[in-house]
Amino acid sequence: RDDMAQAQLAMLDKVNDLKHDAKLTTERNQRIFSRLEEAVTVSISPLEKMFENIGLSTDKLLEDVKSGYSGTGGPLTPLAISTRGKSEDATSIAANNLLEKMDKVNLLRIAAERTPIVMPVHSSYRMTSGFGWRRHPTKGTGRMHEGTDFASNAGTPIFATADGVVVYAGWSNGYGNVIKIQHALGFETRFGHLSKLNVTKGQRVSRGDRIGDMGSTGRSTGPHLHYEIRIGGKPVNPMTYIKAARNVF
Repeated sequence: RDDMAQAQLAMLDKVNDLKHDAKLTTERNQRIFSRLEEAVTVSISPLEKMFENIGLSTDKLLEDVKSGYSGTGGPLTPLAISTRGKSEDATSIAANNLLEKMDKVNLLRIAAERTPIVMPVHSSYRMTSGFGWRRHPTKGTGRMHEGTDFASNAGTPIFATADGVVVYAGWSNGYGNVIKIQHALGFETRFGHLSKLNVTKGQRVSRGDRIGDMGSTGRSTGPHLHYEIRIGGKPVNPMTYIKAARNVF
């Protein structure tokens, strides 16, 4: 009997040790997940703020990106952990919450890559005309300026501001040599008065690709880029997008 009692006590001690180890492991995992979740949240916040400043709904963007996603990997799959009829433990809940937030960061970054939020000119420039209604200095009449003008030297490289497909590259009255790029999420960008076109219709481009050179073709008084962003065909202020992305990219 003494031997049986000692064996039972030893078994209880072992069980208690295992429970203690499991508790320590759970607490350690929770601390790890908490820190990772904080890091992911730090990545999400500026992206959400950027889209908010632009005036775009992040929920709508995420839906559009999910519906048109064609990259590798795809969304992260929640962990399927057997609970044998019991509710999920804290670790699996934390893990799935983390995966959900990581998926959101991934989708927001894809949306950002497809949104024209960076400068089309990377070298020094002067902004000579902004977006909005302009009055003619002598005639007194006004007209809408549907983009932003950046002046620099002729031949200054011009870059795509988001991933997309060239839908037009050629001459257009007023614009001179112009490139029009169709992007995801309903965006289109236009680059006017170019001296050189480095792309052709149907060509896929990525953000940062050199698509042409600054010039003074069309209705222009000197070398500059006329840059437009349109959503569903409607022009919007490019500087709203560029300013919103500062300190984010």
